[in-house]
Amino acid sequence: MLEQFSQHLDLYCERTDIGLWAEPFNAASNLAFFLAGLWGVYEARRRDAGTFAEVLGWWVVAIGIGSTLFHTFANEATKWGDIVPIAGFTLVYSLFNLRRFAGMGWPKAQVIFFAFYVAVGFLTYMVPDWLRTASNGTTGYLPPLLALIFFGCVVIASGSRAGWYNIAAAVIFLGAVTCRVMDPLVCDAMPIGTHFMWHMLDGLMLGVLLAATTRYGRPRTARAVHENPARLTADGALPGQ
Repeated sequence: MLEQFSQHLDLYCERTDIGLWAEPFNAASNLAFFLAGLWGVYEARRRDAGTFAEVLGWWVVAIGIGSTLFHTFANEATKWGDIVPIAGFTLVYSLFNLRRFAGMGWPKAQVIFFAFYVAVGFLTYMVPDWLRTASNGTTGYLPPLLALIFFGCVVIASGSRAGWYNIAAAVIFLGAVTCRVMDPLVCDAMPIGTHFMWHMLDGLMLGVLLAATTRYGRPRTARAVHENPARLTADGALPGQ
């Protein structure tokens, strides 16, 4: 088992040996995640967007850490350290869309959440092997792409401008996906590949999502107080609470 997790991986154009710094551009470009995450934390605190908005910023930093480890110590163990934070952020942000942006209650949000991921999970499973190979494994990112579009539309329909940030993020993500697909195809002409551009565009995409979080993602009570402090009653609660 230990040998399996320590097995060296060579998945990207830039890597030509098993050295620690064999992917300098891929490793350094993870700075985009750190910048986006730390900016998100700063904005969450400055705008008093709530604890969970700040947590999402730190989560993006964790994505940067996982990706940096994978592009330096490229093995099975660090691969999962790269994948898990991304998958977790995708799922949590989907719920954040439904709860904070669209203002749904837990029962309705859970039904929509599970129905969507069951459907998109099945769709991803049905992708033929030849397409997975041709896309450099990028079809595995079909769920987050569709999530940005679907949940963005749900939030827009609810009347929140935050949904448009999801759509903008989806457009940026399409560009990032294109760079990831192209990486093995340009090795001869461009030895460093294009995977580093996948990181940079993903960092920008996550920054857009964190911008929506800090601007429109306050807890409902805090948002109401921020918009209309006069609504507070004498004991500090909102009317009707």
